[in-house]
Amino acid sequence: MKEVMNNLVKEHIAPACPKVTQLLIEKGEGAYLITTDGERYLDFASGIAVNALGHCHPRVVKAAKEQTEKLIHGGFNVVNYPTALRLAEELSKVTPGELNMFFFSNGGAEAVEGGLKLARYVTRKPAIIAFRGAFHGRTLGALSVSSSNSHYREHYAPFLPSVFYAPYPYCYRCPYHQIPQDCSLECLEEIELMFDYIIHPSDVAALIIEPELGEGGYIPAPKRYMQGLRRLCDEHNILLISDEIQSGFGRTGKMFAIEHSDVVPDIMIVGKAFGGGFPLSAVASSKPLMQKWPAGAHGGTLGGNPVACAAALANLEIFKTENILDNCINMGAYLKERLVEMKDKHEIIGDVRGLGLMIAVEIVGKNKKPNTDITKKILTYCFNNKLILLSCGAYKQCVRFTSPLNISKDEIDQALNILEKALQEVR
Repeated sequence: MKEVMNNLVKEHIAPACPKVTQLLIEKGEGAYLITTDGERYLDFASGIAVNALGHCHPRVVKAAKEQTEKLIHGGFNVVNYPTALRLAEELSKVTPGELNMFFFSNGGAEAVEGGLKLARYVTRKPAIIAFRGAFHGRTLGALSVSSSNSHYREHYAPFLPSVFYAPYPYCYRCPYHQIPQDCSLECLEEIELMFDYIIHPSDVAALIIEPELGEGGYIPAPKRYMQGLRRLCDEHNILLISDEIQSGFGRTGKMFAIEHSDVVPDIMIVGKAFGGGFPLSAVASSKPLMQKWPAGAHGGTLGGNPVACAAALANLEIFKTENILDNCINMGAYLKERLVEMKDKHEIIGDVRGLGLMIAVEIVGKNKKPNTDITKKILTYCFNNKLILLSCGAYKQCVRFTSPLNISKDEIDQALNILEKALQEVR
């Protein structure tokens, strides 16, 4: 069967969609993926941070099945769905500040497109400031504000005009040779220099940032930096967009990563874990801002799908009743502590960083040089021992840990035991 399926992949699946593995998966249970041959893999990729509650949480499955028997699709721009309306109400209870009005989409990149359109529409300004190392999606608008790896942008130019890049506060590789406790935020000053030399702030509609870089290397922005960014946006009447596609819905130990900074954005983008495994994303903003975006200014066919919304409602309820955030905080602290211990033993680990259960280790060679080859060997060893991990960073030099948020200590220990053997092997 496996050979037949591999042939089908070669014959009918576009090679543009890369495969990290060639596993043929039949089902998932909690933190495990199970192949058609019955082999179990501990999944610390979680569908690229989609399966925050693991695979096939019974309550999510039940909610989706019940909705499927009622209505699968009707078109949210044609009719309203009770599940979508209830989801909007429940989502407004957990989003920061007054972000209580939503536009539902299907995937993260689509929501980023919506957020950029909203910003440009309501401000009537052309320019967007993004960050070096950011990843916001693969569609052309989202790719125009992405720079986590030049390969993603290869052969797609020209991109959207009036997009400008600022340095992300990447403390481990600070281009200004600062250390966090003494840092004077030169990276933030670069934006002000940009206003002086390149683009006048009166032409800037929005600034879009991931509070913790995802594909760029699992790098959290310091609290001082995010607060300075908020002040800068307020001073120049620029909208602050927080991309929470990977960092949102508990991944960092708070519902949204920007809450670690006590900052409220003007627009927030959510996706991935939002739908409980179903395709669902949203642009969130305040009612006064959203009301400047009139009927017909944006649209979509499948956004706010009733089945996806039913799953998302169950997802939010589980967060409350099963203490998911507490588990994320506790297990994240345990994971990070163990990884720091490994760093002390293995000089190829240059940095351990991240919030909650959005943690990465950066693998280095001499003089802190990113070590892509060793990272690949670590991931291969782990995979051969039935642990799925992904890389991230501009050079794919980081091993990222994206376990389910309801992961157990025993499952973390199982993963770390495999990782320890991988580190010994590559050393």
